[in-house]
Amino acid sequence: MPVQTIEYRYDTQLLIEGEDLDEDEIDAYIQENFIGDSLLAVGDEELIKIHYHTNEPWKVLEYCRSLGEIYDIVIEDMDRQARGLQG
Repeated sequence: MPVQTIEYRYDTQLLIEGEDLDEDEIDAYIQENFIGDSLLAVGDEELIKIHYHTNEPWKVLEYCRSLGEIYDIVIEDMDRQARGLQG
């Protein structure tokens, strides 16, 4: 059985709580500055949900923290999941 290669290893999800948040600006910034795929940035001026597949989730977290408080952070290793491992 061939080993499946995952281009972007970490499924990164979080919420940003702040003021005057702009989902379009956040979406554009992430796409222009971080390598990854499957980006969702949805919400309103006070709360944005981020979902992004990347190999460098810490960079996404650092950027999002600059916009407001971040919480409900989930980073899942999709490579481990593909191999049937937990964590």
